Amino acid sequence: MVGPSRLPEVLSRSRLWSYCFTNARSSITGIAPVLGARMHIFITGATGYIGGAVAARLLADGHRVFGLARTPEKARALAARGIAPVAGALVDLGTLREAAQAADAVINAASADDSMVAHVLVQALEGSGKPLLHTSGTSVAADRALGERSDVVFTEDMPLQTLPERLLRVEVERSVLGAAGRGVRSVVIRPALLYGRGPGLNPHSHQLPQLARITVARGRPAHVGRGLNVWSHLHIDDLAELYLRTLADAPPGSLYFAESGEASWRDMAIGIGRAVGLSGEPEALPTEEALRLLGIGAVTSFGSNSRVSAEKARRMLGWKPAAPSLWDDLRTDYYRTSFARMDEG
Repeated sequence: MVGPSRLPEVLSRSRLWSYCFTNARSSITGIAPVLGARMHIFITGATGYIGGAVAARLLADGHRVFGLARTPEKARALAARGIAPVAGALVDLGTLREAAQAADAVINAASADDSMVAHVLVQALEGSGKPLLHTSGTSVAADRALGERSDVVFTEDMPLQTLPERLLRVEVERSVLGAAGRGVRSVVIRPALLYGRGPGLNPHSHQLPQLARITVARGRPAHVGRGLNVWSHLHIDDLAELYLRTLADAPPGSLYFAESGEASWRDMAIGIGRAVGLSGEPEALPTEEALRLLGIGAVTSFGSNSRVSAEKARRMLGWKPAAPSLWDDLRTDYYRTSFARMDEG
């Protein structure tokens, strides 16, 4: 492992923004680079919804965090949150490699479908025994139901019939899990539909905010087909807690679904409508209209079933989701204040 005294040197060679390097350098030194102690953790996607939430949780637990920043503005924003910024993007593979090698652990929260990023991170950590946590999603277990219900609930050991649109994601998962045989403590986490205001630079998840915007634009809630299809879901704070526990306790080659409940898209559409101030029955969108409004997500997300069980994470890691339920979250003012006007969010 790279010792604390060398970390500033390595990060400087990775083109750390000079402004933020000066301000963040004190937070980089003095790190105990041993597993079980406070670690120096490199996060891809630290400016995003998942990465930002995970970074905040790790910082709260006393870990040191650094992440990529494409612009000086993003770098300053990360530094203001206690995250040491590294100048670069996912396409800067040399920067990724150096930053990963300088860290005690790596969390990939930005590139579920990018095989090259996964390859570079695995290669950088090969033989080190360091943790590599890779973020995927439960859409690898989605079907092509177009609004109809399925009773199948997937566990990690069940075979998948993954949609063609998600086959690359499964291949990336396999390459990360395979790194367990190459001296990397690699883990894949598959979060379900995420909800809740995140604590990072991007506070918004994807699916429910998109549904909220469409609901406001159309003046009424809507779902694909009959809306009987079901997705598992999870609060962003509970996901961040799972990353913390996975970092500490997950064995190499582990795969975990992450969920705390489930709901039909019809019920979620009704809840979103009320959350943005629109009551009444939701409209059933035919496939053509759904594709126009939602793109391919009408098939892979809003119109599919993705029902999973996180019993394995609960049993193996002692993880207990404790954040507000989806319905409690929908009763807050978050969706109204963020998405009720088209010039917001």
